[in-house]
Amino acid sequence: MRGYVQVYTGNGKGKTTAALGLALRAAGAGLRVFIAQFAKGGEYSEIKALQRFQENIAVKQYGRGVFINGKPAEEDVRAARKGLAEARERMVSGEYDVVILDEANIATSYNLFSAGELLDFIAARPENVELVITGRSADPRVMEKADLVTEMKEIKHYFQKGVKGRDGIER
Repeated sequence: MRGYVQVYTGNGKGKTTAALGLALRAAGAGLRVFIAQFAKGGEYSEIKALQRFQENIAVKQYGRGVFINGKPAEEDVRAARKGLAEARERMVSGEYDVVILDEANIATSYNLFSAGELLDFIAARPENVELVITGRSADPRVMEKADLVTEMKEIKHYFQKGVKGRDGIER
């Protein structure tokens, strides 16, 4: 099966959720999925749920999730670069059918790694691997290389009324 490059970007909610939905669909069809999460660390509800599908879905986090509204530390940069290298190794290994780079667009906008490095990653993709890249602020060059680009647009959100993230819904 031929794989494609998908990008989910924009300021609205649902980018990671869409990618995880694709991961579940792929696992249901017997495909093997690797998910690399950048700028995220911790045991979110989705991580707990995905542990139930370890036979088909592997998840690795390459972030501490502590700088999102600040400046990343050198440790964050090292973790993201290590993650991109490991994800590339897994992508070209032949072991995975789907590779998801969750928040890779955010990683480039915070200079954890460059858009050029992400483009090199895309160029290394074997033809049979589906590659999904999520996160706000996708570089225009990354979107140009993609076969599918979906922009999530926030129109209205209850966070604006002070509603905090809820377990099982937002986290």
